[in-house]
Amino acid sequence: MLANAEALATGVAVFPGFNLIFHRNYGVTFGFFQNVPWWVLALVATAVVLFLVVSLIRATQAAEAVAYGMVIGGALGNIVDRLRFGGVTDFLDFYLGTAHWPAFNLADVFVVCGVGILLIFSGREKVAASETSR
Repeated sequence: MLANAEALATGVAVFPGFNLIFHRNYGVTFGFFQNVPWWVLALVATAVVLFLVVSLIRATQAAEAVAYGMVIGGALGNIVDRLRFGGVTDFLDFYLGTAHWPAFNLADVFVVCGVGILLIFSGREKVAASETSR
């Protein structure tokens, strides 16, 4: 276990441009709010999840419901990490040359993809509404 932890601390090359690493993120996206206590971040995230659950219940389209589910699931995964470890475990490290994207985890992927679907869905609804009002 210790050998794995040491290897992941410096990164394990999977293929050019991608490493597996171990990074504990005590803030939020891109490490913002590092100095905010973990329990405050967990509390805020829980409040956001509750709001999203209400939105999920009100969703009228399948794609919208799936997107809310993705965001809720990703947020809950990060909340569990924060409650267990005081921070979120990030392990995906993509890079180009010496420029590294900030490390992230699969919960982050679900949140970003879910938000992306919601934005696309929202944009399509606005276009449809403007076409019907003509």
